[in-house]
Amino acid sequence: MHIRIRRLDADLPLPAAQHPDDAGYDLHAAVDAQLDPAGGRALVATGIAIAIPPGYAGFVLPRSGLALNHGVTCLNTPGLIDPLYRGELKVLLVNTDRERPYEVHRGDRIAQLVVQKAELVEWVEVEDLGTTERDTFGFGSTGL
Repeated sequence: MHIRIRRLDADLPLPAAQHPDDAGYDLHAAVDAQLDPAGGRALVATGIAIAIPPGYAGFVLPRSGLALNHGVTCLNTPGLIDPLYRGELKVLLVNTDRERPYEVHRGDRIAQLVVQKAELVEWVEVEDLGTTERDTFGFGSTGL
């Protein structure tokens, strides 16, 4: 699949997978940011804009190493990038560590982008959805 990309910051690398079969492409911080402890957050620019084709969507996901080692994750996970969006990709980071601040430095890998097929839906309104074994039992209905 080819995805058109525009560099808004020529000094940053393009998104890249770290291993040949990885689904996620690392996004880099275009700016420095300070994430204060206990919920400090920042909207961090990535220096790129992309054109996702119709029938697909981009999902911005946290990097597991940042979450494990520093308590830093993406606040609105997954961040959704629709095919018509052409602005700069930005990542909303949050620091969940209760005591230590986290410094984001320009060029840091801060999140990963996954592009997936997204079915276009045409809703069909009906009076009855039919029943299943699970039926309407929701949250916690299958036990702990």
